[in-house]
Amino acid sequence: MPLPDEFDADVLLVEALKQGDTAAMSELIDRHERWVRGAVYAVLGNSDQVEDVVQRVWMRAWQRIDQLDDPRRWKHWVYRMARNAAIDAGRKIKRKRNLRQKLTEMATDATAIQATPAREATIREQHGKVMVAIENMPAIYREPFVMRHVQNWTYRQIAETLDLPVDTVGTRLVRARRLLAEALESTE
Repeated sequence: MPLPDEFDADVLLVEALKQGDTAAMSELIDRHERWVRGAVYAVLGNSDQVEDVVQRVWMRAWQRIDQLDDPRRWKHWVYRMARNAAIDAGRKIKRKRNLRQKLTEMATDATAIQATPAREATIREQHGKVMVAIENMPAIYREPFVMRHVQNWTYRQIAETLDLPVDTVGTRLVRARRLLAEALESTE
């Protein structure tokens, strides 16, 4: 039974890409962009991140083409990459949303203590600065900081989760606090 023309063309393009033919990558993107975008959208839903994730998928496919042993599996291979990249992006979005929600709840709790309208405005402004400073921290400091100060995890729990020594967690938390203080000082 002969293979469909589209399938044959993909196999030839993948083999050409493996040989370094950059035009083959452009052709593969043109042929598969729509369904890759659809696969990412299916995982993320209505998200502004779809375009970024799709670009990441094509970069990974380009960089890892030598890992594809069977060119006939191209479509399945790219689909798995697209799905995994979308899941990772979705987790990142969810973590940020949860962090914002938790910090907003903490700010709301603090505001509930006899706050005047002027005090509420000041607290909201400070909260916004803290949120930006935390979001701008490098991930290696932000992650343990949020675990400790937002989720109330112990150093040991953080160390086990991140697969780090407890001393390293302590060091990263000290650095995270210093980065937060520096960021807040620079906004005054």
